Amino acid sequence: MFGLMQDQPLLISSLIEHAARFHPHSEIVSRTCEGPTVRLTYSELRARAAKLANALLRMGVKPGDRVASLAWNTHRHMELYFAVSGIGAVLNTVNPRLFPEQIDYIVNHAENRVLFFDITFAGLVSDLKPKFSTVERFVALTDADHLPKEVDGAVAYEDLLDAESDAISWPVFDERQASSLCYTSGTTGNPKGVLYSHRSTILHSFMVCTTDGFKLGRADSVLLVVPLFHVNAWGIPYASAMCGAKLVLPGPKLDGKSLFELAVEEECTFSLGVPTVWLGFFKHIDDTPGLDVSKLKLERVVVGGSAAPRAIIERFRRDHGVFVLHAWGMSETSPVATIGNLLPAHESLPVDGQIDIQAKQGRPVYGIDIKITGEDGSDLPMDGSVSGDLKVRGPWVTKGYFKGEGGDVLDADGWFATGDVAKIDAEGYVQLTDRSKDVIKSGGEWISSIDLENAAVGHPAVQEAAVIGLPHPKWQERPLLIVVRKPGAEASREELLDFLSTRVAKWWLPDDVAFVDELPHTATGKLLKTKLRDQFRNHALPA
Repeated sequence: MFGLMQDQPLLISSLIEHAARFHPHSEIVSRTCEGPTVRLTYSELRARAAKLANALLRMGVKPGDRVASLAWNTHRHMELYFAVSGIGAVLNTVNPRLFPEQIDYIVNHAENRVLFFDITFAGLVSDLKPKFSTVERFVALTDADHLPKEVDGAVAYEDLLDAESDAISWPVFDERQASSLCYTSGTTGNPKGVLYSHRSTILHSFMVCTTDGFKLGRADSVLLVVPLFHVNAWGIPYASAMCGAKLVLPGPKLDGKSLFELAVEEECTFSLGVPTVWLGFFKHIDDTPGLDVSKLKLERVVVGGSAAPRAIIERFRRDHGVFVLHAWGMSETSPVATIGNLLPAHESLPVDGQIDIQAKQGRPVYGIDIKITGEDGSDLPMDGSVSGDLKVRGPWVTKGYFKGEGGDVLDADGWFATGDVAKIDAEGYVQLTDRSKDVIKSGGEWISSIDLENAAVGHPAVQEAAVIGLPHPKWQERPLLIVVRKPGAEASREELLDFLSTRVAKWWLPDDVAFVDELPHTATGKLLKTKLRDQFRNHALPA
């Protein structure tokens, strides 16, 4: 017997319609590439998205066609989110921080028909334009006065909208149709496309708005630092429309000073970003004597993309009263899979005990199932005692890559192997110990490079740290600690090893310490350890 409920498909167009109707005065604040800050409401954003949708239809964009963006966090980019998916096409957000060869590969592999780009990327688009074999139209996300001359034949975005009506009847179709396409970072081999559906996106948005999710609501002013080209900005544009939260979009200015000023000016209560963003945020505070940090209204900050150093969690809480939500996920999980909220039993713990919980990557939200397995594929106990390969499944977890790249990615029971090594405790909290390709195997035991890195960053002279394994004639591998010191700070090899000796097991201590001016990162802010292993492949560990 079926229930007697209405069967309405879960479509992204319903989000912007809901926001325009029931949160019409909530603001979107956007710093543009041209310079001025633009303010508009969800009602106005909906009207502009409708005009864009009509322009796309006039271009001949059909359901299933791919439309690319190379853009920062601005209102125009957000309009693409709703207009492209709203007409049944697929938005391919391309990461402009990738190597040009990777951007070339993605745009052609996705077979994008139209490419929208910010004016800061005009030179990049001009250089790659002859290689984009499927792109028919180029649109600069600007007005006629700022239309770049480098891209021959490009039209101004505002001219497109000016020619259209904001009246639209969004098409209705199967909620399982594709809505957006994001490519992995491609640290090994070519990037692979993860194809999200309207259904998976809406379900993920519900989760973000729950109390055990990100607690996102109408009362929030959200400083959206995580890029719109990075796994759909962790789902925040969709979830914000769902609940009517105010959105503050920083455009191309992601330095600590700009973010601090925006957070203060717009009274932001909530923000999201990778660890390197917050390191820059704190550096601005440290470098600006007399800065009035009491004006910050932040309550919650989500740190994801890579493991948050404990020092970041401690400083946010100690100096600013901000609760850090550690989250874990990946492109293949839309991306949020686990979130580090505290349970009622943790409220009575001392602050250090609570931070111990926050330093983990969180526990699964409803919709996500997790487990860890051994090298033989057998399930391992979830009691926090052992590490294993982390596997996930759920309605917003991928079941394959675009165009079948990579072959079958699920096992017989539908589990996706994440490539992460983790422990899971009895309460379901995940603690990543490494990527499977980065774990250091020493004398038959595993050393967590992530734990070592987080411990090293706790030293007051350390700005950033990375740990890699180097070959060892007896132990198979031993850790090398690579450190970027804070400007003007000093710390010797011996001082750092002594610092670590009270924080990690003795046999985990790095065999050596190397100092560098900067560490390489992927386009999404993660440490690029393949490059570090190549850079230090001839490094001789002390006997």
